[in-house]
Amino acid sequence: MALIALAADKGSPGVTTAAVALAAIWPRRVLLAETDPAGGDLVYRSAAAHGGQLDPNLGLLSIAATARRGLAPDQLWDHAQALAGGLDVLVGLGGAEQAAGLSGTWPLLGRAFAQLQDSPHAPADVIADCGRISGDSPVLDLLPHAALVLLLARTTPESLARVRDRASHLARRLHGERRGAAQLGTPLIGVVLVAESGGAGKLVHQLDEMLHATQSGARVVGTLAEDESGAEQLAGRRRGRLDKSLLVRSARKVSADIQQRYGTLWATAPAPGPAAGGPTSPGTPYPQGGSAPVPPQTTGQPQTSGQPHPTGPQPVPGAHRAPAPHPTGPQPAPGTRPAPAPGGAGPGSAPGAPR
Repeated sequence: MALIALAADKGSPGVTTAAVALAAIWPRRVLLAETDPAGGDLVYRSAAAHGGQLDPNLGLLSIAATARRGLAPDQLWDHAQALAGGLDVLVGLGGAEQAAGLSGTWPLLGRAFAQLQDSPHAPADVIADCGRISGDSPVLDLLPHAALVLLLARTTPESLARVRDRASHLARRLHGERRGAAQLGTPLIGVVLVAESGGAGKLVHQLDEMLHATQSGARVVGTLAEDESGAEQLAGRRRGRLDKSLLVRSARKVSADIQQRYGTLWATAPAPGPAAGGPTSPGTPYPQGGSAPVPPQTTGQPQTSGQPHPTGPQPVPGAHRAPAPHPTGPQPAPGTRPAPAPGGAGPGSAPGAPR
């Protein structure tokens, strides 16, 4: 499935919380990347697995130096750190001032993220927390390599109008002036509403109609619960049954809906094109019918990707765990010795409070 990018238009709908929650229960091996040009939050909010803090210099900042000589997908693991629950992350920038160091690097990052799924050593999907995006955001250069861009929005009238307009503008930027969902290539564009439990059904239908009228191809994927208690548990600031929280249960449903709606499409997509570095769409982004790799779960039962930990995201029992980083430099070719065992992975539990 490659790269899934999460972003918002304005305000603080909780992009970081959503990214961590989805990564914590993702049904395959996953790497969470903080790619917000304004700076990441994990290094400030996370409790380290070894009792210390995440290294702010190991992540997007260290990749910026490496990428000047090119960036192979497996090299991403050299810059990853592990949160307390076992989730691998690329720590974001310390602030917007450091974003200048990544000038020209965003397309390389996007290509490496998209190609990580095909790694012979440590294949993984990437969930990228892109923060707020606007017309001049440098992270927009990463989005053409994504398989799916998820825009988060709250349910206020102004938020719904803004996400409709942002989806339309984004579709024109990424796909040109072509109209009609059947003609759109990747990245596909979806919307996730952040709402109180049980109160968004009518709004989902209304927003879908608004999106359909724009002919952008964007559709509402699902609803993520606005659950402050669950967010605090996800951040490790409150104890409790995180796997039973509304936040995690709704994240499982969104994840399952993503697999159901797009999984079969991506599984049969043609090989990545040279321009985008990612899969291209074989047709309509919203297939009607067909079996889905992961059925929707509405009962709160765990997926095969694992249970979140009460004090930070944990891999679900039996879930894939990304291997430790390779030594810095070119990666061994297929057929050579396997990747070395983990050594000194970094720290942290996930952030919780919405941005």
